[in-house]
Amino acid sequence: MTIFQVPPYTRLDVKFTIFGIPVRVHPLFWLLTLFLGAYSGNIIQLLIWVIVVFFSILIHELGHSFMMRLYGQDSYIVLHIAGGLTVPVSSRRSGRWTNVVDDSTQQIFISLAGPLAGFLLAAIVLATVAIMGGQITINWFLGIIPLPGAFLPSSSWIVNAMLASLLWVNVFWGLINLMPVFPLDGGNVTRHLFIKVYPWDGVRKSLWLSVVSGTIVAIVGLVFLRSIFIVFLFGFLALQSYQMLRGLGGSFY
Repeated sequence: MTIFQVPPYTRLDVKFTIFGIPVRVHPLFWLLTLFLGAYSGNIIQLLIWVIVVFFSILIHELGHSFMMRLYGQDSYIVLHIAGGLTVPVSSRRSGRWTNVVDDSTQQIFISLAGPLAGFLLAAIVLATVAIMGGQITINWFLGIIPLPGAFLPSSSWIVNAMLASLLWVNVFWGLINLMPVFPLDGGNVTRHLFIKVYPWDGVRKSLWLSVVSGTIVAIVGLVFLRSIFIVFLFGFLALQSYQMLRGLGGSFY
């Protein structure tokens, strides 16, 4: 059972439509957000965190939805306890784009559109800070992963806290989402790439990569970040990929 299934409807769901795309927010989404923001020093910082996470994940999922729309496919968005899902509901196969790009390539672009939307939002934040004369810094996680920071000396701590949260969520979690772990966006990309190169055994090879990558990320999350959430999430996804491998019959070759 995947933790990325569409959750059932509840009476506490928040529903709205944006750019013609239906959005449903499951109540457990707020529980996840509050859990991740538990480190906040006060209620205002926690509120900022909740708003930023909601807005950032919505932007991420809208990236997927807009790319699906470009390929003639409708969708709806669900925000839930594991983050967000963009779910296709119909396909207008007569569209211009679907005639010139094969399905696997479409799926790769759709998967990449979510993280790229978050990176674009982060770039807009950094550009705005630079234009306003603020300070931009780059911290290197593990010496190889750039994590930008921004500070506006003339603004309040609330604004700067929001800037820090926006950059952290959209850059760090955008990069995490690109890890080749199924069913994250990076895992979907590598799966379709493997299928293109190895039509008969691409799924199996992508699942082995998912098992190894998920295990490594879980260890890094434990040792360097002390994040129980990352350990649980990627440990679970690695185990899930391994179970899917066993269902296929097992070996790498």
